[in-house]
Amino acid sequence: MSDSVYKIIDLVGSSEKSWEDAATSAIDRASQSLRDLRIAEVMKLDIKIEKGKPAQFRTNLRVSFKYQD
Repeated sequence: MSDSVYKIIDLVGSSEKSWEDAATSAIDRASQSLRDLRIAEVMKLDIKIEKGKPAQFRTNLRVSFKYQD
């Protein structure tokens, strides 16, 4: 097994539907420019409120990806 090095970044996804959709949105977007995504850890969930009602679900993720040789 070879040694590996990983970079960890924070992402925030948003959705009008759910936290799961917000997380999926963030990962989908990151995968367009980053290769070899490995793990996404949910760090925080919050909801933007407008006029007393949930308007947007936000998921803060910590995502790792492997540095390429």
